[in-house]
Amino acid sequence: MTKPLIIVESPTKIKTLKKYVGKEFNIAASAGHIRDLPVKTLGIDIEKKFKAKYVNIKDKSKVIANLKKLAKDTKEIYLAPDPDREGEAIAFHIMDILKKKDRIFHRILIHELTKKGIQEALQHPLEPDAHKYDAQQARRKLDRLVGYQISPLLWQKVQGGLSAGRVQSVAVKIICNRERQIRKFITEEFWTITADLLAQFPPNFNAGLVKIDNKKVKIDNEKQASDILKDLGKAQFIVHQIKAKTIKRNPLPPYITSKLQQDAINRLRFSAKKTMMVAQRLYEGIEIGTGGPEGLITYMRSDSTRIAPDAAQDAQKFISQTIGSEFALSKPRFFKNKKKVQDAHEAIRPTSVFHTPEKLKGFLSPDQFKLYDLIWKRFVASQMAQAIIDQKTILIQASPKYLFSVSGSTVKFAGYMNLYPQNEDSNEKDTQTLPDVEEGTALKTLQIIPKQHFTKPPPRFSEASLVKELEKNGIGRPSTYATILTVIRDKGYVDLIKRYFVPSELGFIVNDLLVSCFPNVLNISFTAQMETNLDDVERGRLEETQLLTDFYSSFRKSLEAASEDMISVKGVGVQTDLNCPSCGKQLNIKIGRNGQFLACTGYPECSFTSNYLRDEKGKVSIVEKIIDNTKIKDCVKCGKPMIQKEGRFGLFLACTGYPECNHTESVNGGQNGKDIGVRCPETDCSGTIIERKSKRGKIFFGCSIYPNCTFASWDKPVDKSCPDCNSPYLVEKETKKEGKFLKCPNRDCGFKEHQ
Repeated sequence: MTKPLIIVESPTKIKTLKKYVGKEFNIAASAGHIRDLPVKTLGIDIEKKFKAKYVNIKDKSKVIANLKKLAKDTKEIYLAPDPDREGEAIAFHIMDILKKKDRIFHRILIHELTKKGIQEALQHPLEPDAHKYDAQQARRKLDRLVGYQISPLLWQKVQGGLSAGRVQSVAVKIICNRERQIRKFITEEFWTITADLLAQFPPNFNAGLVKIDNKKVKIDNEKQASDILKDLGKAQFIVHQIKAKTIKRNPLPPYITSKLQQDAINRLRFSAKKTMMVAQRLYEGIEIGTGGPEGLITYMRSDSTRIAPDAAQDAQKFISQTIGSEFALSKPRFFKNKKKVQDAHEAIRPTSVFHTPEKLKGFLSPDQFKLYDLIWKRFVASQMAQAIIDQKTILIQASPKYLFSVSGSTVKFAGYMNLYPQNEDSNEKDTQTLPDVEEGTALKTLQIIPKQHFTKPPPRFSEASLVKELEKNGIGRPSTYATILTVIRDKGYVDLIKRYFVPSELGFIVNDLLVSCFPNVLNISFTAQMETNLDDVERGRLEETQLLTDFYSSFRKSLEAASEDMISVKGVGVQTDLNCPSCGKQLNIKIGRNGQFLACTGYPECSFTSNYLRDEKGKVSIVEKIIDNTKIKDCVKCGKPMIQKEGRFGLFLACTGYPECNHTESVNGGQNGKDIGVRCPETDCSGTIIERKSKRGKIFFGCSIYPNCTFASWDKPVDKSCPDCNSPYLVEKETKKEGKFLKCPNRDCGFKEHQ
């Protein structure tokens, strides 16, 4: 009799499953989705209750054929894609392709790829969850309706190749709104005054002026500060009041997806995308010397802080035996979830607390170790005793008019902070060590220090703070954050500069057009409510078709109005307050294939164009063109000298025989771009590899002396030869399954080197 078949989502899970159930089951992988909406058409019949037309994904024909082959005579199929909405959709599409009379399908949810987790899933099979599938369908259709019907408008009105997304556009709006707040911000001067004081015994300490005449201090300028300093010059500093208290501080709960992403970004300098890729690998299984791969963490897409009682008990046992009984709890600590949180999965935790980071270090890559260490410590700390902290605030009177204050704290019992220091989890600054003093004690004044400050605008969003903002506003779901952050950069709507998001000119243009024409779609509250509605579909409280009907009735009206009313900036550009230096007419910002530039509205009579700069306040200024009249080389077409000029796309060489000869070249003989420090691998070529952009804005790598050398690669070359086939270079690759690695570019050679 044919064995039952288990179908998982990721091929990397197969080894882990075979380790535990390989003799009893056949195992296959779908490698993600096998069906989707068609690429070139909407794929949704709006008039027939939004019925979707699914097609097999083009690249999955071999996968589908293999699944059919393995399932040929199988009576029972266990559907084991990831335990979330996307996994449920994959399960339903597999059922659709493999349906057969008398064949039975079971849905199993593997929350951790361990012997225990796999056995529990197989012992408690479920029916496929139609409501969860409907929720995924609703999200997919909403995203398709928005993306496929707004994007063509952007092609017509702005530039070809642009796209809009139901959630990504809201993320861009949040970034644009913050940038405008920064530009409007008016810096104000203020001063602080600090007294360096000494009691009878060291240490000395600094106290800040907090009140004048019993009112909160506000010092606007240097004169006010100087007047206060004169008053304080003869003042006696006396301890007025001492406030002391002991607080008990609880640890944070184990990680949910969004908090893991934020911490990994801030502490490990990982991107959200990298965090999820590394976590996926830890979940799917790694060889740790136990006879096959083993899942090291629970499922990494979770909004829940719930943990299994046996995992909590194991943590108590580990803490007592290893860290110390005084750090353990009499009974495990459990955390309450926030309202509306889906509780299908546990929090992200190690599958075994006894797999300490140090024990596994030799089996993990550096990135895997760092992330596992973070997850392990957070979980163990969540089950440790409270920290006990003595806090003291000293209020100091300087004449009846001035009140100074200083605070300090001492850790009385470290508790969980012994493993997971508090200052990594809070915004508290290191506090001072304070002397033992009593009320009425006179203090010696060592120095009084005035300091000038200026108010700062709100900060730009980093990856971590944007994830936090999306989470706070209920925009998207933790599993989508990494994709959102990647897409808005890839589309050119924002740039990540020194780890902070800055909207591009294109981002502002597209955002403003969408906000004016689709206020609901770009409304933060509306988008958050849609997430709640999708949750209601998953719970069976709302019909998928009802959600789509309610959304589309207003969206269609906006779409029809936008086709007529959306302002076209294609060819016209965006107005500025600058005048053309050649003819005096207005300059507009135009969008070209290679970016944005200033162009005269008097074209074609006036052909002035220029690069431009925009300062912190958003003011646009012309970048003076560079003309170097020094002869660089002779023109290959007419023989006349070529000189260096600067155009809207950077420096280039131009023939002095213009307009009779219009030959141009880039300064380095090819296109401009960033040199990556790798020699061109072509034989006898003296060029280097530079990073460039294609006409569609996609990054590729080519030789610096193009067109004399035509070497080009979509993957980043590395100056390292292949040990198997002697290829002069390798290329960098990154996949969800394998993470980052080097690969030989020779298709007949399968060499890989994992980093």
